[in-house]
Amino acid sequence: MVVRSFAAPPTPWSRNLAEPKIDPSAYVHSFSNLIGDVYIGANVLIAPGTSIRADEGNPFHIGNSTNVQDGVVIHGLEKGRVVGDDGKEYSVWIGDSTSITHMALIHGPAYVGNNCFIGFRSTVFNARVGDGCIISLHALVQDVEIPAGKYVPSGAVITTQQQADLLPNVRESDQNFASHVVGINESLRQGYRCAADIACITPIRQQQENSSQPISDAAASFNTQLNKQHSNQINQNLTNTPAQRNEPMNGDLAQQIRQLLGQGYHVAVEYADVRRFRSGSWQSHAIPHTSEATTVINAVQSALVENEGEYVRLVAVDPKAKRRVSETIIQRPSDKPAVISNNATASNGSSSYSAPKATSNGAAVTNNADISGQVRQLLAQGYRISTEYADARRFRSAAWMTGPAIDASNESTVIAALNTILAEHEGEYVRLVGVDPKAKRRVVETIIQRADSQAVSIGQSNGNGAAASYSAPRATNGNGVANDVSTTVGQLLAQGHRISVEHADERHFRTTSWQTLPAITASSPAAAIAALENYIAEYSDEYVRLVGVDTKAKRRVVELLVHRPGGQPVAATRTAVKVSNSSNSSYGGGSVGNLSADMLSRIRQLLSQGYRIGTEHADERHFRTSSWHSCSPIAASNESEVIRALEACLAEHGDEYVRLLGIDPKAKRRVFEGIIQRPAK
Repeated sequence: MVVRSFAAPPTPWSRNLAEPKIDPSAYVHSFSNLIGDVYIGANVLIAPGTSIRADEGNPFHIGNSTNVQDGVVIHGLEKGRVVGDDGKEYSVWIGDSTSITHMALIHGPAYVGNNCFIGFRSTVFNARVGDGCIISLHALVQDVEIPAGKYVPSGAVITTQQQADLLPNVRESDQNFASHVVGINESLRQGYRCAADIACITPIRQQQENSSQPISDAAASFNTQLNKQHSNQINQNLTNTPAQRNEPMNGDLAQQIRQLLGQGYHVAVEYADVRRFRSGSWQSHAIPHTSEATTVINAVQSALVENEGEYVRLVAVDPKAKRRVSETIIQRPSDKPAVISNNATASNGSSSYSAPKATSNGAAVTNNADISGQVRQLLAQGYRISTEYADARRFRSAAWMTGPAIDASNESTVIAALNTILAEHEGEYVRLVGVDPKAKRRVVETIIQRADSQAVSIGQSNGNGAAASYSAPRATNGNGVANDVSTTVGQLLAQGHRISVEHADERHFRTTSWQTLPAITASSPAAAIAALENYIAEYSDEYVRLVGVDTKAKRRVVELLVHRPGGQPVAATRTAVKVSNSSNSSYGGGSVGNLSADMLSRIRQLLSQGYRIGTEHADERHFRTSSWHSCSPIAASNESEVIRALEACLAEHGDEYVRLLGIDPKAKRRVFEGIIQRPAK
């Protein structure tokens, strides 16, 4: 391997002519450039066309098992440092098992943690990216600190800490994809090193020339050659003929899973239809990373049932070396799903596992009593409940969509939420997911509704296995959702508006600092009301208000308080956000100039609490990227002076967006943001 590495050029800030330090196990392609004080850790892949220059800012650190892909540029400013995990200062620090993908730019000062994924053409500059973060394609992260485990969407521009703090968490499917990329590049690193070693490549070439094996078996032999230290185990699983690969079934397969778990390996499952099988494009099926054999066996059984008619293979992964040690095909399209016998080999008895019954096209379903019982068991163990749904096309490609979050821990509330989701997604597949919040992993996945079945109504179990009927509270004039609220919900949906819900405790209610809950995605009034009732039940000791949002105009059209702490009677407190150039009438009156009565009331409330008023403006382009500019500061605390200053800002920026800010001068933070003007369309 000829590596193009050079000493740093002599400059006023760097006179030591430092050269790159490369671990012997790393692979650095000869078409890449390394300059200056760069440390390359163990098992790192530096792909062709990369430029890593520690000639201005230095030093750089690239951690173990990280891959830096084609066209990546890593550079740093002379000034500016980040603190690495070893406590020392660096211009650029990249942690372990991280993927810096094609054409990305990491410009110091920059810190990228462990197990991160930086997407194609994304830029990280003067920023700190925490462990486990995923930055998708064409994103910009600048001048911020991204907390660990956050997801940056494609094309996002994150340049303020407020934007960074509001980023969503990484989903398990995203993290699985990032781990998959690390595994792929580990195989590439091994392949590149073998291709550059004549002693490694010659036997493989001779085998290809002399053997009559199919190409797939030659590839399997090549894999065996790359993993000599595990040759016996991989030989057994990878180089057998197709008929032999499918032998471990039933009790043998359960025993094999136990043996792998006993050796400290993780068990994974992949599947592929005939077309993907021919091209080697396997897809992953979620299996819990646990050492408990019964849980893993049950998950593998579910994978077999769910993917009937496709190839399924069992994969053993060494979590320390972060590589695969075996792959075994355990199902083929012509096979019926195997029922794995979970018979323990210990002398103290045995247990059996009965998989959920399979329907005509192979997916697992359970009856209503089973679902309610499963919900109770999961909640009793401290697990969280969530759902996923998919139409027939997405189901075939395993592209599940995440349902509304179910944050409740009460069984009846969870079942009510499940019934709402099932009714909303009638005609689609719905599966229940149990999540361990501490280990941040899934412990169970169960399909509870199929696309070809009617919507299920789950009964609440009475604790003895029988299901008692459960009926969510309907709209009432008491503590449930009132009749006028039901009417409002129907009107909002009929007009094509989106419904969301906000809640606040007593302290936050006084400061109008509402917290937003996941939006109600239901399209029918009954389902929307049921979802609203679930929120009211869950936040019964707080204020809850309903918000109607015009998705086209991107503004609120109604705010309606629907619940008070302790179920106090709710007076009609409907308000609307009114903008200066809107033709829609508000529910209240008394506006002054370009400011609605609601906004005037908000200003008085903020001033009475000792907050400062500020304003920001943005044209159409900057509004889309959330790049607001400040208007002239408003130092006054008198209401009339503040209003005059606001009117001046509105007049000066009449063709732009303008928003009002409430600022806590002591805590130096914003307590309110509200758009008070939009440009005329």
